[in-house]
Amino acid sequence: MNAEIITIGDEILIGQVVDTNSAFLATELNKLGITVVQISSVPDTKEGIKDALDAAKSRAGLILITGGLGPTSDDITKPALVEYFKTCLVENPGVVEKIRSILASRGVKMTERNRKMAELPADCEILNNSAGSAQGMWFVKDGQQFISLPGVPFEMKAIYFEEIEHRLKERFSLPNIHHITILTHGMPESMMANLIQEWEESLPAGIRLAYLPSPGILRLRLTGKSTGPREELIMQMELEKGKLEDIIGKYIFGYGGDSLEQLIGKLLNEKKMTLALAESCTGGTLSSMITSVAGASAYYRGGIVSYDNEIKTSELNVSPYTLMINGAVSQAVVEQMAEGVRIRYKSDFAVATSGIAGPDGGSPEKPVGTTWIAVASKKRIVSSLHNFNDERGRNIQKAAITALFMLWNEVKDCL
Repeated sequence: MNAEIITIGDEILIGQVVDTNSAFLATELNKLGITVVQISSVPDTKEGIKDALDAAKSRAGLILITGGLGPTSDDITKPALVEYFKTCLVENPGVVEKIRSILASRGVKMTERNRKMAELPADCEILNNSAGSAQGMWFVKDGQQFISLPGVPFEMKAIYFEEIEHRLKERFSLPNIHHITILTHGMPESMMANLIQEWEESLPAGIRLAYLPSPGILRLRLTGKSTGPREELIMQMELEKGKLEDIIGKYIFGYGGDSLEQLIGKLLNEKKMTLALAESCTGGTLSSMITSVAGASAYYRGGIVSYDNEIKTSELNVSPYTLMINGAVSQAVVEQMAEGVRIRYKSDFAVATSGIAGPDGGSPEKPVGTTWIAVASKKRIVSSLHNFNDERGRNIQKAAITALFMLWNEVKDCL
């Protein structure tokens, strides 16, 4: 089955709101073996909505719409659908009472505008919204399925999981689909493609490979689709995964939804080791990544963002003479930063970053993107120079990812 997703709202078209609903729905539909052939956004107009539905009918048997189901005058999805499906609105007593109860729990009295939310198309299957008052609607026309959902993400997700997912499984014969994602570091996409070209070209029918690059990390996603037994598909894909591991094993650091910060946390937890951070050019990005992992307090002691040189000397014990001779972006300074924060916080490991994120501040000797990173432990200090040569945000992101990989390697070597 093919599907199309349509998001409705001027706020999306002008860039005021990012469309996360389509990404969620595409991910979930893909899990069911439903292929999303197009995603589009249309304005808050009846003509735009109806034209989008007409176009989608030629491409997909399942069409999902999000947005435009609220109580205000600019929410015109429901009237547009009434016209499109040549039906009428009918007040649903059960929905009226549900909306009244929701408002009463908030200490709000129901208004006529609220009551109109209970007016729903006569020719649709109502999809209960347990998280709000805008109900979902499922229409069938000429064998094609049309599902309208509210645009508020948590309401849309509630309806999908409670009302839609099981109906799709029950009503349609869907293929088995399985994904294996392999996380790699240390080899660019083009070089990786050359290395595994022979393996990729020999993949069995029904299994394909996608390259998903991001700063410092290349994800390789194997996708298999089959109408046969799911167990056979999984076994076949595990066999191909094993072949790939034999070729690129030294570049693999994780699988699936693993993140580098999670893997580092797991290693530190296993040996009851601790971490401290001293950041300059990354400005707290490393701390944010480390503390995004639940339970990080077990191993992360704290950090210092030492943007100013005075902080480097007063808080991290960096030598003023070293700063004067070498500059803040130097091997000597970043190593002193790492050791200084490790000693100050009595941690087993410490990471320090110092660089020129840009867009200003570069020189012929140290252009924008020049970054020194150091990792200190009780055993040694390792440091490396990088030139990321990108815009400010990506320079910071690349520096943080590279620093985490250096830390990961050092922690592994200590285990």
